Amino acid sequence: MVVRKSNGSLKDWITSTVPIQEFGNRDMSTSNLRYLSSRQALADLAHFRTVMAEERGLTNSKWVAFGGSYPGSLAAWFRLKYPQLVHAAVATSAPVHAVVNFPEYLEVVRRSLAAENLDCPLLVKKASDTLLERLKDPKTFDNITKDFSLCEKLQIQTDMDTAYFLETLAGNFMDVVQYNQDNREFEGVVGTNITIKVLCGVMSDASLGDPYDRYAAVARLMLKTFSQKCLEASYTNYLRDMRNTSWSSPASGGRQWVYQTCTEFGFYQSTDSPNQPFSGFPLPYHVKQCGDIYDPSLTGSTIADAVVQTNEYYGGYNICATRIVFPNGSIDPWHALGITKDINDELPAVFIQGTAHCANMYPSRNQDLPQLTMARDHVYLLLQKWLKQ
Repeated sequence: MVVRKSNGSLKDWITSTVPIQEFGNRDMSTSNLRYLSSRQALADLAHFRTVMAEERGLTNSKWVAFGGSYPGSLAAWFRLKYPQLVHAAVATSAPVHAVVNFPEYLEVVRRSLAAENLDCPLLVKKASDTLLERLKDPKTFDNITKDFSLCEKLQIQTDMDTAYFLETLAGNFMDVVQYNQDNREFEGVVGTNITIKVLCGVMSDASLGDPYDRYAAVARLMLKTFSQKCLEASYTNYLRDMRNTSWSSPASGGRQWVYQTCTEFGFYQSTDSPNQPFSGFPLPYHVKQCGDIYDPSLTGSTIADAVVQTNEYYGGYNICATRIVFPNGSIDPWHALGITKDINDELPAVFIQGTAHCANMYPSRNQDLPQLTMARDHVYLLLQKWLKQ
């Protein structure tokens, strides 16, 4: 297996390669993460496909790439960049268009909440705005610490502290919307019973108090659901965990993914839109994390340059390939960066009303929506047709 060497610049790629064993035992320091990219992932996939085909006697077989979310993008890009190795691809919930600022994610969250209850996003907005105002007064910190069951007394010293706390609470709604009513329970995932309907039910329950109190009740419900004693909402502690370069770090996956957002994709789910229900974590908050965690040279302009290069390399919404199908769910916020309408007969979209992230990739069950069942059947028929070509 090989990797491409880079001089550290986002723009200057060197075509020479080095054995992966040369640095395979190193940690996740920023100097090593420079090898972490979608381009390298595709090169690894190509090498894996070639070797496995030779070992298994499948060199003349037609291969299909499947993926969901970022791997969905990789599946599409694998077909795009290595058409001689992969015959077709199913790119589910794939954000194929890179963008630095992605407030549309929260706009979809608002619409998904409103589809359940028109008042729900309005109540969330009122609660979030109330909390933002209280965070300006240190006298409220003790009560906020208690209301949201924080692991330590709330400390607000910078705008980053405020933004991190607000984003953490918004994440309760963002995660539930993204995975609403999916079938992850088959693999032992906890919390699949918490749906948009459940959260909006809490936000509509006047017996719990005003919208701020209900917002806090949602936070406590999520802690109970995931068997957590308290909510960790400290930006300082977040930085500590994200700066840990050990492979055994609890934040190892987060450190890797955020690095790719800083160097390839952006995807920052900011509150920079009036058409979403949250407050207080604008684009500069997301961008600053790149410099705080990895390298001060990672700034808004370098991230913007990287995003431009990503779209130039893969094509973004205008991907130019054949035999790729793009399933997306209407509830899933990531569909805003995906292909939701047919580009042509060779690049069809399957837009599934009422489903969330990667819904079509989970095992079927009796309570599946009819349109989800039809979407799976449609993808199957497409693959049957393409494999005959």
